[in-house]
Amino acid sequence: MQPLIGKHRTACRKHAPGAAAPQARLPAFARMAGLIGLACALPAGAQTEPGADPALNLGTVEISGKRIGPLSTRSVLSSVDIVGAGLLAGQQVKSAWELFARAPGVMLTPFRQGNESGKLSFRGFNGEGEVNAVKLLIDGIPANDNAGGMPLIGALLPLEIERIEVVRGTNDPRYGLHNIAGNVNIVTRGGGNEGDARLSYGSFDTRQFQLIKGIEDGNWSQNYAFGYQSSGGYRDHSRSDGLTVAAKWRYRSDDGRWRLGLSARHAEATAQEPGYLTAADARSNPTASYRYAQSDGGKRQLSQLSLHLDSELGAQLSLSASAYLNAIKDQRWLRFSPTASQQERAYDEKHAGVLGSLSYRPQLAALSGLKSFSLEGGVAAERQRDHSPRYNSVDQQRVSSTRDHHFTFNTLGAYAQAVIKPVESLKIVPGLRVDKIAGDFSDPSKGLSYPIQDYGLIRQPKFSILYAALPGASVYANWGRSFQVGSGAAAFQSTRTALRPSINEGWESGLKLTPAHWLDSRLSVWQQRASGEVKRRLNDPSGDFDNVGATRRRGADVQLDARVGKRGSIWLAWSWQQATIVRPDPGAPATAGKEIDHVPRHVALAGAAFQATPALKLSLWGNAQGDYFLTSNNTGPKFGGFVLLNASASHQLTPALTLDLQLKNLADRYYEYVWINDQTRHSPGDRRSAYVSANLKF
Repeated sequence: MQPLIGKHRTACRKHAPGAAAPQARLPAFARMAGLIGLACALPAGAQTEPGADPALNLGTVEISGKRIGPLSTRSVLSSVDIVGAGLLAGQQVKSAWELFARAPGVMLTPFRQGNESGKLSFRGFNGEGEVNAVKLLIDGIPANDNAGGMPLIGALLPLEIERIEVVRGTNDPRYGLHNIAGNVNIVTRGGGNEGDARLSYGSFDTRQFQLIKGIEDGNWSQNYAFGYQSSGGYRDHSRSDGLTVAAKWRYRSDDGRWRLGLSARHAEATAQEPGYLTAADARSNPTASYRYAQSDGGKRQLSQLSLHLDSELGAQLSLSASAYLNAIKDQRWLRFSPTASQQERAYDEKHAGVLGSLSYRPQLAALSGLKSFSLEGGVAAERQRDHSPRYNSVDQQRVSSTRDHHFTFNTLGAYAQAVIKPVESLKIVPGLRVDKIAGDFSDPSKGLSYPIQDYGLIRQPKFSILYAALPGASVYANWGRSFQVGSGAAAFQSTRTALRPSINEGWESGLKLTPAHWLDSRLSVWQQRASGEVKRRLNDPSGDFDNVGATRRRGADVQLDARVGKRGSIWLAWSWQQATIVRPDPGAPATAGKEIDHVPRHVALAGAAFQATPALKLSLWGNAQGDYFLTSNNTGPKFGGFVLLNASASHQLTPALTLDLQLKNLADRYYEYVWINDQTRHSPGDRRSAYVSANLKF
């Protein structure tokens, strides 16, 4: 966990496809009931402190407004972390996914291959891309690609991010597709008249410029963002260049009862790929790039356009609605070994969608006996038109076609949830979500066409409860179902038997303690099961999938944040996780009882910050994770473990000008990402690096 720095102000405002869906398991409820019973055994009658919930705020978090609009992320009674701008704006990263190194319980998978630089995951899911289990939203707008990947995260600048909301668990009914293990919402700045500029230079000839400006006058507000980055990269043949522009326009009515907004975002990136090394070469010459990879690389274009309406329809009823268009265009050339052909992988995806929600907060006089009550219902629809061809190529020149996939992928979902407080110290949140999938597929190059699998109505009940046993102490528990369906060609009927969605069922129990104003902590245990998980075949032009089998993921999280005196803070977050195949695919019996590949047993972060003088702030923090197996058979050695330290110093020269120095991988440790095909393939991480930045407020 990260320290609270600066202002902190909050104000209210598979199963194998084809298998039957799992039934609710009594042991999960029994464990939840046991923990709730423990809380109830504590002294009763305590009053809930304002805002009592499991969520933890990390860094500068500013949320203001009236209690209208959709229920906030804090209402999700699960492991919720809100990471503020105070921990994000000054980070030196090549892509915004790296910012999640400051979020508890999140695992990063750094491929370091050009535009395909890395992914985030949590709750025992790996970041390989075979099962993408995290729903991504940008300002509340869905932002995953068809397979659940997150290329659109590359269209964000650290300086423009106001906060990141991380929700881990299966009990959030607001989102359906890709919301398997939870979701993250990246909220960008809105309003204000502040301007910020950041100019950075550092190791590997890295240059970065970010410019953010807000303009607010009367009923109108405007926000603009511009960013440019260029880097030679730690390894040979790894130069990258990127450009980002974004804008927001908002109009608020004179009485403040409605607001209309338009947002636009576009990014372009070009990058070389250094490729993967053998184990021996990765250790002896980690900066190398083989000759056969010298034409590997790619180009990427990302766009997002959205229209927003928020309206207070009455004293008790409010409406929120959005329409959006996402466009992802990616062209990538890669070659994994000297004996393999170079591939050209192309994606051209256009996603158009609408979101809407109604929130009802009745006067308590009409609901005698309840302390408070609110009800929310929402709908979401998205239509995707996607094209995914692949080719064999030589030095980026096409030789032959291996596929020409065209498909539509349409989703329609609806949810309802209530937040019920019978008494001040007890909160109950039941919910239900239902989703429907439709679409069609064709490959003209092979004369193929298929309808979508008949997934039927995908029902996902949810339930959460929180009891504030004492001031500063609350116990919570939740249970819920989420789902996985195929992506790309794997979502459609072929020669295989009819498939059903994979239903994931999970629970969590936790304890949040704030015994003093200077200490926040949270302890939780969780489990998630799928009765027959499937994973994408990443290197197969057919786009087919493999059946993993029945899986079980479970773990425990510990988070601690302490302010030491008036000038210091320390933080710690440790997550233990285990992902196991409990009933394997019949074709892979040797995987029974084995761990899912690329899932380390632990993920941790820790650090300290100290305001040495009114003008000088010093920070030291680190991340760690354990080793993982490379295959589901768990054969061969483990790889991927690391402990990395970073340090920074920030000196405020004037009220408007600050100079920063950031040292990454302070101990100059060797670390790597590893996967396996005919042999292990290694991507070494950056060694010690230094960056200086000038920050100007205007």
